[in-house]
Amino acid sequence: MQCGYYDAGRCRSCTLIEQPYDAQLAGKCARVGALLDTHEDLVWAEPVASVEEGFRNKAKLVVGGTVAAPTVGILDAERRGVDLRGCGLHEDAIAEVLPALAEFVTTASLTPYDVPARRGELKHLLVTASPTGELMVRFVLRSQEPLARIRKHLPTLLERLPQVVVVSANLQPEHKAVLEGEQEIALTERESLRMPVGGVDLLLRPQSFFQTSTSVADALYRQVRAWVEEVRPRTLWDLYCGVGGFALACAAPGRAVVGVESSEEAVRSARAAAERDGAQARFVAADATTWAREQGDVPELVVVNPPRRGIGPDLAEWLEGSGVGTVVYSSCHPESLARDLAAMPSLRPVRGRVFDMFPQTGHLETAVLLRRDQ
Repeated sequence: MQCGYYDAGRCRSCTLIEQPYDAQLAGKCARVGALLDTHEDLVWAEPVASVEEGFRNKAKLVVGGTVAAPTVGILDAERRGVDLRGCGLHEDAIAEVLPALAEFVTTASLTPYDVPARRGELKHLLVTASPTGELMVRFVLRSQEPLARIRKHLPTLLERLPQVVVVSANLQPEHKAVLEGEQEIALTERESLRMPVGGVDLLLRPQSFFQTSTSVADALYRQVRAWVEEVRPRTLWDLYCGVGGFALACAAPGRAVVGVESSEEAVRSARAAAERDGAQARFVAADATTWAREQGDVPELVVVNPPRRGIGPDLAEWLEGSGVGTVVYSSCHPESLARDLAAMPSLRPVRGRVFDMFPQTGHLETAVLLRRDQ
């Protein structure tokens, strides 16, 4: 992949961009393999590769500059805006709307937040693309002060960009390196973006997590479902379930599926999708570890998809002693995966696969199938 921003030194986020893609993927597989090489029964499937560019279904863009000349991209070392609206990582659907969104900043007089001066209103633009071609746009604001102007000019923007079907404002009043705040204000009638992936039709509300690459997520969901169908469990828990992707992909007649997620917005998304499709899955807004420890019954299979920190010692200890026969672990951080697997010696890794969700960087997704020693 060739990138003018990288060549000019304006952005260095793609740390592996100078390596050929095949070498990037081989290096990631070698890294995971070395971390898990003590598990002698672990058999690796061929990794799932990605396209090298145009794969990101979400853009998390810092807004800088001025009202008259806003930048949409990142901040430099002096915390000033660097415009990256032509970044080659984004899906075409996102790249096509960024110029109009930058113009909207000027039209609606949305003052970009000046980090060194700690003044201004608009902090970030968050754009998510669905395989349907529809988009979600979120304005991250310091306060509600710009809302009236956004509402005034939004109909014109939506007429110009009919593919934008969900718009909201997120309030992040604090001056700290946190992308968004707790309060979300809907600005359109629709509040969910349809995300068909892995054979299921998910719903994505603002503040809900979804994987970065839709095509690679599709392969990940299908792989996890295939492993689950080999076991054909009657009971399944999906811990850290997000918007319910694995739970809904693995739901089947006669199978009791429960998804657990701390984000109430994500749980609302999952419940709505399950109700719409009549899926036999229920969803609980709770801490995964606390919830699991409080249950009297133990399922036949558990899927875990934690954040980078991993499931941690408490949940690993519970799984180790629970008697759960099969675990599917989807990890976005190989080091925490290796640490968690070491804490569950009775659950033996037997299958593994690397999913390259993040080309041009060292990040990756790994799925591992674990079976309990009898």
